[in-house]
Amino acid sequence: MLTDKFNRKIDYLRISVTDRCNLRCIYCVPSLGFIQKKHDEILRFEEILKLLTVFVSLGIKKIKITGGEPLFRKGIIDFIAKVFNINAIKDVSITTNGILLKDYAYALRKTGLRRLNISIDTLDKDKFRYITGADKLREVLDGLNEVRKLKFSPVKINTVVIRGINDDEILDFARLSIENPYEIRFIEYMPTQNSIGWDKDKFISSAEIKAKLMVFGKLYKTDHITGAGHAQYFKFQGALGTIGVISPVSNSFCSKCNKLRLTADGKLKLCLHSSKQVDLKTPLRANASFNELKDMIISGINLKPEGNYLEKHSFPEYSKNIMCQIGG
Repeated sequence: MLTDKFNRKIDYLRISVTDRCNLRCIYCVPSLGFIQKKHDEILRFEEILKLLTVFVSLGIKKIKITGGEPLFRKGIIDFIAKVFNINAIKDVSITTNGILLKDYAYALRKTGLRRLNISIDTLDKDKFRYITGADKLREVLDGLNEVRKLKFSPVKINTVVIRGINDDEILDFARLSIENPYEIRFIEYMPTQNSIGWDKDKFISSAEIKAKLMVFGKLYKTDHITGAGHAQYFKFQGALGTIGVISPVSNSFCSKCNKLRLTADGKLKLCLHSSKQVDLKTPLRANASFNELKDMIISGINLKPEGNYLEKHSFPEYSKNIMCQIGG
């Protein structure tokens, strides 16, 4: 079992396979852009798989594949199939913006994948173009319909709530959870370097989100847990799906954090809002042994902070990490 110095059990790894994306969401990509990693800076799939065997030997059982946009990377289907061949991994999911989902859904299902997180921040065409920089809402909704037909489950819809932009759609998303077996997850807007014009006036707490949801009636708390995240789950009476609320700013869950992140360029990140990281790519490409890599990861775990940047700095101007480069 892998534990950190605060006795938190670590069993969940988020793997970013690319820093490239076909959208430019305002909370993910810096307004002035960023320098994408060169091709040879990005881990090859066989290198990720080699590192995965080390992580699994340490007790990692849950994997989430992220980006950038993971479906944007050539060879992703074959890679996911190989992840499923690692027997000790009990849980595999992918986070996608959904644009390519209709074309990839059947192939993804064939790998054994069942769990999907789809980022959808608005159901309005014009707002979608503003938030993402692309007129692609139709493609995303078509992808959502396709995965419903193919019986992916659970299907989680991640919605970052931003006051003045999409907070008037909270009830529209909630209605999706009533009429469909989706997990609608409302995420508090976090201050990061990529947040365009972030300020606390755009922030909406999970408490306010839940208060707005009461229009549909009482929310019943449920212990329904289908993954490794830290959402609080609720359900309307008679609803087919659930409502999740993720509150990294107003109600930190650092004391229960069980995750690590592997960036596309081979850095082991210990916390989303911390600059502390361990370079695994350099020793990997220098033919470090299995045990040497294992020792590096164990040593790196000791760098995992007790709390995050948001806890220690109330509404900072931004955290220094670029979200699209580390997978959120």
